[in-house]
Amino acid sequence: MQELTITSHALKEWAVAINALETGKTIMLLRKGGIHERDGRFDVAHKQVLLYPTFEHQQPFLLKREYANLVIPVTPGWHPETVRISSCAEITDIFPVSDESIVNALLGFHIWNEYFISDRLKWKPRQPLYILLLRTYKLPQEQEIPYRSEYGGCKSWIDLAQPISLQGAEPILSDSTYTQLVAKIRNIVSDKLYVPST
Repeated sequence: MQELTITSHALKEWAVAINALETGKTIMLLRKGGIHERDGRFDVAHKQVLLYPTFEHQQPFLLKREYANLVIPVTPGWHPETVRISSCAEITDIFPVSDESIVNALLGFHIWNEYFISDRLKWKPRQPLYILLLRTYKLPQEQEIPYRSEYGGCKSWIDLAQPISLQGAEPILSDSTYTQLVAKIRNIVSDKLYVPST
């Protein structure tokens, strides 16, 4: 992490997605925003964040099979007594995309399936789908924090009651591996956005 040594800012994401980030299987999240976002739109509130796993709204049918099998169903309204925070991330790139072909071209880089892509693009169609690229870091020690009611609800960003130190956090992927992945994704996005003049 470049600047911060401690933070309370957290990005909420499905536990299965955070696990994929923490194990180096992906560097990409696709977001359209939670119901309670400011002005109903997704916005990147912080570039350096803790990753806060959520369980309630995970939908196996929106995931590729190998990730769908990892989802443990929970009843609506369920939340853990404590939440394990084991990683942080730096959001290095943000691409707003409305073209389904661009997102489909990136299918090999994320955990969701084609149904998720078309479903997300159709929901609030005037708003783009945001592709976020995250450099994920493993915290030296997993932090177990008490669940608080203000952490609940359909929102992307929360501030934890107690900040967590980022010192000693180690990158999941090497500099060269991360840089290569980002370059491949940027090329796909820019190639698809480029319209040759006739």
